[in-house]
Amino acid sequence: MLGLFSLRESQPLVVLATDRVRAGLVERNAMLRTLARTPDQVTWRRLELGSELLLEDVGVGVTPLAVAGKLPVHLVGALDPSPEDNVALVVRDLKSGRRMVIATSVGSLDGIERVVSGADVVFFDGTFWTEDELIAKGLGKARAADMAHVPISGPQGSLERLGACAPRRIYTHVNNTNPVLRSGSPERAAVERAGWVIAHDGLEVAP
Repeated sequence: MLGLFSLRESQPLVVLATDRVRAGLVERNAMLRTLARTPDQVTWRRLELGSELLLEDVGVGVTPLAVAGKLPVHLVGALDPSPEDNVALVVRDLKSGRRMVIATSVGSLDGIERVVSGADVVFFDGTFWTEDELIAKGLGKARAADMAHVPISGPQGSLERLGACAPRRIYTHVNNTNPVLRSGSPERAAVERAGWVIAHDGLEVAP
């Protein structure tokens, strides 16, 4: 959301979204009117679950797949949950066939294999290290699962479950409470030993 507002000054935008996400943004958020001051300021491209949208001008295809999640906070109580509320994106390079999966918010690892299968690179939800991270630090009452995130650590965490999901594995969407952000921490060392990378500003992923 904030990214859209930050970008609005400099160029027209093309936003890919499921019907459900677009409705949640446009119909129930008056602030989005700041992106509609001219007819061509925003172009919406519809994402359909399981269907690849070809973006031939940039040489990729994008396929949204439903993953476990929840309604955003501002829509809880206003809408019933839908599979379109939370998606992972499979981005396929049209020339090479290489695939990248982006799954930055995942509430459960059940069935996650179908999402990451065949990926060359996976950007995955690294929000929390533990299930009770916010509670333990006195920063909130919600557990990771309450916020639709799978913790990194533990026998059912993503580090254990997804150790060989792709040749290159990158944690992103990392909360500022997560100790993996601290270089030299035991948690950071554990992640790096397992072959994961912590995303950072300016990160480039090359073939």
